[in-house]
Amino acid sequence: MIKLENISKTYQTDKVETLALKDINLHVKKGEFVSIMGPSGCGKSTLLNVIGLLDQPGSGSVSVDGAAVKSYRDKDVSRLRNQTFGFIFQSFHLINDLQVIDNVELPLLYRKMPAAERRRLARAALEKVGLGARMEHYPNQLSGGQQQRVAIARAMVGQPQVLLADEPTGNLDSQMGSEVMDHLVQLNKDGTTVVMVTHDEREARRGSHIIRVFDGQLVA
Repeated sequence: MIKLENISKTYQTDKVETLALKDINLHVKKGEFVSIMGPSGCGKSTLLNVIGLLDQPGSGSVSVDGAAVKSYRDKDVSRLRNQTFGFIFQSFHLINDLQVIDNVELPLLYRKMPAAERRRLARAALEKVGLGARMEHYPNQLSGGQQQRVAIARAMVGQPQVLLADEPTGNLDSQMGSEVMDHLVQLNKDGTTVVMVTHDEREARRGSHIIRVFDGQLVA
């Protein structure tokens, strides 16, 4: 489904050149739950961003459903990203001035879709993560675990094929983190491909397999 071939990525400043990824070859198959592990600064988040077309590699190629991504500036790539991927971040990235349901609707604003249909899909996504009674609340009125479930609903509202999660439980206690992981596992069982960055070995083992990164390279 997603194939990375000979991916390398270097970040440069005036004084320092940092090799973030080196010769990465990876194939994520449809329906998998892939956990990416490694020490801080090893390139895990960079790898996730390349997979999700948020970041362009310095060299190598990325293919989605057999089609190579050739330009990251093209509107077609933005559309592909919006329709193929859902994103969950450690810090939730919710807009505090918007109600929960409006936060969930945001990815749908980039699609040609009637407002009533956007609202219906957002309500359904919130019901699915158990927050049907919180739709008109604001993010700061929710617990951390509830906010992350809103983020999951927002990631899933457009019915993406792939869910990318970067340390989705990093800001949560163990109980809330376990609840969030339960939702991710269930989404995977329902057919969504999941790629997750985590430091937690127990969480990583809930996926179908683990990929380890060290100094920008995949290791056994």
